[in-house]
Amino acid sequence: MPQEQPLVSIIVPIYNAQNHIARCVESIRRQTYQNLEILLLNDGSQDVSLQVCQMYAGVDKRIILIDKANSGVAATRNLGLRRATGKYLQFVDADDTILPNATELLVDRAERFDADLVIAHYNRITPPRPRSEEAEAKRPRPQRPDKVQTYGFLLEGPMNKEQFAAGLMQEPASFYYGVMWNKLYRAELVRAHEDIQCAEELDWSEDLYFNLNYIRYAEKFYALSTPIYNYYNTPGSAVHTVLNPMNVVTTRAALFNYYKDLYEHMGLYEEYKPQIYKYLVAIAET
Repeated sequence: MPQEQPLVSIIVPIYNAQNHIARCVESIRRQTYQNLEILLLNDGSQDVSLQVCQMYAGVDKRIILIDKANSGVAATRNLGLRRATGKYLQFVDADDTILPNATELLVDRAERFDADLVIAHYNRITPPRPRSEEAEAKRPRPQRPDKVQTYGFLLEGPMNKEQFAAGLMQEPASFYYGVMWNKLYRAELVRAHEDIQCAEELDWSEDLYFNLNYIRYAEKFYALSTPIYNYYNTPGSAVHTVLNPMNVVTTRAALFNYYKDLYEHMGLYEEYKPQIYKYLVAIAET
């Protein structure tokens, strides 16, 4: 797309991602949509992630590299929000990739339908279980392919707030609604409301907190049924971190209150009360 198209800020928090960051950054640089501001935020990595990012910043003028002391993914994303200057905001995790036309598709729907939020299907990629060296030595086999599954709940098309809220209540604990990386956000909404940010006090689901607050102010939504994101389901990634059970309970209780407040704000709490309570006991699904 030509340069007069709106600027999109892509925010990438990075922590010890040396095995994946090049793959991630290359997928962003190769977007069919060219008018990008790529914010690489190194969150105090102890490996060579910073050096890899420095190399990319030297060859692509669209990259803005921010090196900072470790403060966690929520605080890092919030810093990215403050530094971003684009009309739209997009998020990518350092161990994942986006498909070549991801940003183009997201911006096209946002512009054509004046959408405050575009939400898209995504791919979950699970690598095959590695064989032991002994087994491989006895009987070598061709490398098995990754397992690819596509996830998403909404049919393609525009929605108002009430329609989107109804869809959210069908799967209140899903990645599809909770994460930030399968969505495009209108930056002016975020800048106008200080409560739209990631919750730095939460051990997990800090992105769901962001989304619930964003939805409060958004009016027009669009569901894109084309998958735009590759989420790599790899051991050691942030979502596989072992969580303290007490923290899980505390976080769910806090987010339950945010759900309740949001639906009361929309005048839909009584209608969706059973589904909101279901969130307390739901298991997060991809």
